[in-house]
Amino acid sequence: MKQRNWYLTIGVILTACMLAFITVGFFWTPFEPSAMDGAARNAAPSAAHPFGCDAYGRDIFSRTLEGAGSTLTIALAVLAVGAVCGLVIGALCGYFGGPIDALVMRLCDAVAAFPSFLLALVVLAVTGPGKYNVIGALGVLFIPSFARLVRGEFLKYRDRDFVRAARLMGVSDGRIIFVHILPNTWPTLLSGLAIGFNNAVLAEASMSYLGIGVNAQEPSLGYMLKDAQGSFFTLPWCTAFPAAVVILLILGVGLVGEGIRERMGVAS
Repeated sequence: MKQRNWYLTIGVILTACMLAFITVGFFWTPFEPSAMDGAARNAAPSAAHPFGCDAYGRDIFSRTLEGAGSTLTIALAVLAVGAVCGLVIGALCGYFGGPIDALVMRLCDAVAAFPSFLLALVVLAVTGPGKYNVIGALGVLFIPSFARLVRGEFLKYRDRDFVRAARLMGVSDGRIIFVHILPNTWPTLLSGLAIGFNNAVLAEASMSYLGIGVNAQEPSLGYMLKDAQGSFFTLPWCTAFPAAVVILLILGVGLVGEGIRERMGVAS
């Protein structure tokens, strides 16, 4: 009897619940997230305000829904930029090799030599805060890691018998790359996407917490945590609920990635 993959099972359930929660925020919030209500200032969690209210009377539940949606959107956009560009670069370098491969990998090494978060801070300090600036800065910095991941997989498969047979049959390089080799890289790539997504969520929340992420007027879980840091002990719900969303989302996606590695037999 095959043993159940608990990492994948729990991860999928938790991730699905968090995505359902976040999706609701795209279409409905019980209150206007930025609306202030003097009568509800510092209100504890209740039936009317499940997550309580902050010092300005703003509903934490509504703000968490909106902020989580913004964080998810930015993380997915960052992942798309880094993964797509890294996939193309890594596939071409890994398959063809040569001096271009060596040059590109040295550039990737140069970028990886510096902490990516620090580089993102420098870029945003120059360009200024904003959703698209965050996506651009983080997306570009995520490219080297995905490029190296995909390149390693292509190096592993490009000289396998099935690839050599395809070359002898006159199959084009493009078809070999996208039809014969790329599908074999999906287990490793999917686990890499899970790690990249979690890093993007943490990076976006951290930058907003430091005040150089999205604009202060835009929703963000990081800004909510920053606003609540002075009232951690007096109004713990202002911090607990936004932080719980970040933690549970990262935990769920992380378990999915671990479950994929376990199921596909990918080395950690």
